[in-house]
Amino acid sequence: SLLLERLSVDYGKKSKLDFCVYPSPQVSTAVVEPYNSVLSTHSLLEHTDVAFMLDNEAIYDICKRALDIDRPTYTNLNRLVAQVISSLTTSLRFDGALNVDITEFQTNLGPYPRIHFMLCSYAPVISAEKAYHEQLTVAEITNSVFEPANMMAKCDPRHGKYMACCFMYRGDVVPK
Repeated sequence: SLLLERLSVDYGKKSKLDFCVYPSPQVSTAVVEPYNSVLSTHSLLEHTDVAFMLDNEAIYDICKRALDIDRPTYTNLNRLVAQVISSLTTSLRFDGALNVDITEFQTNLGPYPRIHFMLCSYAPVISAEKAYHEQLTVAEITNSVFEPANMMAKCDPRHGKYMACCFMYRGDVVPK
């Protein structure tokens, strides 16, 4: 929280993107993890422009189910989180006709300053052994994004109301 506050003060005019990884009892290593995350969440309201929510339990389940890892370690979880962050920020790092910047995330997904907590999903998550055998269509990938099993935070996106949604596809895409 203190670091986030300092960054906010030092770089006040810059847009700030945050990826919050919340703890899980399945992979917890410290008793204070839940306390730290709850207490630091309030500072996200004041010091970030866009906050993406992830939780270790959802990521742990994805590693077990989709990547066939019996007992995922923090290394496994971190690799998946790194892939998600890399994919979400690709358009910030590379040029392209369909790319978005942080300001567009901020404006289109969180129209009110205090409503800037985003859920993210990632699909397809396929193990290396299955990658060469499975061919998915764009429609299948799009539908799988809304499956609870692919959410980076434990929730069911099929039950709820949403103000906005953003899909980011990677690959050979031609704008119409």
